Amino acid sequence: MADDDRSPEEEFQELMRQLFGATGSQLDPEQFARMDFSRMDPEQLARITGMPIDPATLSQVMQNLQSAFRSSGTGIDWDVTKRQALHLANQDGLSVTQGQRADLDQAFHLADLWLSEATAIADLAEAPRAITRGDWVERTLPVWQELAEPVATSVADALTESLSQQVPEDMQGLVANAGQMMRGIGGSLFANQLGHVIGKLSLEVVSGGDVGIPVLPAGTAAILPQNFADLGSGLEIPDDQLALYVAARELAHARLFRHAKWLRLHVLSQVTEFARGVHIDTDRLEELASRFDVSSMDSGSLDELRGALENGALLPEQTETQKRALDRLENMLALIEGWVDVVTADATSRIPNLDRIAEAIRRRRAVGGPAEDALGALVGLKLRPRRLREASAMWRAVTDAVGIEARDALWDSPDFVPEAEDIDDPSRLIARLEATARGEAPARDEMDDALERLLAEAQGSDSGHGPGGTDADGPDADGDDAPEGPRPV
Repeated sequence: MADDDRSPEEEFQELMRQLFGATGSQLDPEQFARMDFSRMDPEQLARITGMPIDPATLSQVMQNLQSAFRSSGTGIDWDVTKRQALHLANQDGLSVTQGQRADLDQAFHLADLWLSEATAIADLAEAPRAITRGDWVERTLPVWQELAEPVATSVADALTESLSQQVPEDMQGLVANAGQMMRGIGGSLFANQLGHVIGKLSLEVVSGGDVGIPVLPAGTAAILPQNFADLGSGLEIPDDQLALYVAARELAHARLFRHAKWLRLHVLSQVTEFARGVHIDTDRLEELASRFDVSSMDSGSLDELRGALENGALLPEQTETQKRALDRLENMLALIEGWVDVVTADATSRIPNLDRIAEAIRRRRAVGGPAEDALGALVGLKLRPRRLREASAMWRAVTDAVGIEARDALWDSPDFVPEAEDIDDPSRLIARLEATARGEAPARDEMDDALERLLAEAQGSDSGHGPGGTDADGPDADGDDAPEGPRPV
């Protein structure tokens, strides 16, 4: 049969056999990674697809596919994320000027002294520093990778399954081992998109604690001078006052995570618990995958998939389990940010424009920025606590009632940390703390009493006694027939 007499499907199958071996029974990833695609005939592809194929575009597509094959076993090449993020972060320069560094060092020093008056939590072992946007990317990337990996894996798995369903039955054997390539495509797209978001985020964040979760190593405090310069735009507040407030917030955040060694793992585990519950909208992905063919693999369908990742179209509504995990995370982030708010306000009470600065920072924290919105769309998680004002009011009430040391001791263990009910109504928490300060037993509530009654009844049932601790016939444990005394409360 002449070439002109073959259908596009027959030509495509013949091309695949030429590429992947005479038998066409398996797709060898190692063979694919070593192939020289410069010999591929663009005219043959043009006949198959019905559209002209530019040789340079074809070469770039094949290089991307080969890169996918060479990626890790998970199909996610996090080096792509790092390169993309650093490309965006470093586009305006890499250095911090001596003047910027000196100004922030002075702000950190004074804020550290003031904080020691406002909190019982000790200062940092490592000196705070001014860092570049690129430094921030390098230092925080492990946390972003941990956060995004479950979602990236879900995208890659779902893309593999959806694309495999688009292959005709008579070609299933031909692409039996193509799963790694498909995972590579999905993983590379996600990794590239995550790098874009992190790079954009590096242009917005002002400090290490700016996004709420602990993205810097524990006990590390840092400010990004390049972004700090834009923070006060339009506020008409002197830079030195603003620097003092931001430095105090950053140091308070870092002190807290260094002191409460359990807190970092606690927060990140809640984040990953949420992320592991993310599942991809397979219907939407199958719709996209149905348009994945040779004619559009160079740009169109890949761009459509990239857009779906960016705007969150592949992430369905949250499950009930995810909503509960998100509630727990939001409460904890609100407790952290509320404590930082109160401690920072007390430490910087000497600043003339404190109220204006605090409100501006609070609004910025509540609203977020475009890059943080993109991160939320990508992984389905918003990092802005909704109950920040209520949590701040709770910490203020606790501070006024029991003082700094008793307040900060609540961070010593996860068992002591206030709960959502305490944010709603701090009075019970304050009553417990005041009773403890007086050396009294903590106040009991109805649940404690009910639990004790249930345990007592269970113990009585196991020993053959009634709830009062006596035999069913009536005599007490000593065999006396004396009437039973009053029950302890």
